Amino acid sequence: MLRTLLAATALAAIASAAPAQDFDFSNMSDTQKSQFGEAVRSYLMENPQVLVDAINALETQQQAQQAQNDTQLVQANAKDLFEDGASWVGGNPDGDVTIVEFMDYKCGYCKKALPEVNNLLERDGNIRFIVKEFPILGPQSELGARFAVAVKQIDGDDAYAKVHDALMKFRGDITEASLTKLAQDQGLDPKPLLARMNADEVTTVLRDNYALAQRLQLSGTPGFVIGDQMLRGYAPEEAMAEMVAEVRETN
Repeated sequence: MLRTLLAATALAAIASAAPAQDFDFSNMSDTQKSQFGEAVRSYLMENPQVLVDAINALETQQQAQQAQNDTQLVQANAKDLFEDGASWVGGNPDGDVTIVEFMDYKCGYCKKALPEVNNLLERDGNIRFIVKEFPILGPQSELGARFAVAVKQIDGDDAYAKVHDALMKFRGDITEASLTKLAQDQGLDPKPLLARMNADEVTTVLRDNYALAQRLQLSGTPGFVIGDQMLRGYAPEEAMAEMVAEVRETN
């Protein structure tokens, strides 16, 4: 891709310097093509900024196209993102900007993002925050996600918020034993939660989240939807705050 770009850039630059009737690359002989290749090389060596400008222009174009594609994906999946009726909603439920996070309890960058997100929500005060359980890093990830969803379904949103926070800060192996202790530490009865984890109601939530992530072309965690924009991967608080501000300006 890059070589093609460089060649095209040089070709355009050199061709523009020659009379149109004198330049026809398709009809060049092998010798002429070789001479042309040397001319391209010399031109690029003498004018390296041409390459920098071309690469920057390509990156800007690709970023704009990706942003446009992301906006279309968000709009097409808005109901499942923002109003699915199954995901936990925190922050300011009436906030003017919504952030959705796809997360995994075994994801190191999700854990790193936790204080960044919490600080942003506290500092801003006008952000609606939605969590999508998206366990993609193995059996322990799924175990944690199933437990968290079970907590929400049985014990409600406040209990889920505490368990979610505890699981995000947890550094050991996620097992039935560790989940039992976690539930007890939060004042919850672990028996109905462990029984609920493999219920169809829990499986449906995870299955729907997987399908939604696939439609959004999210393959890793954390993944964020901020208004009508998408952020694939970790970003510090200030970067997310800038995206929130951009969303507010365009709405």
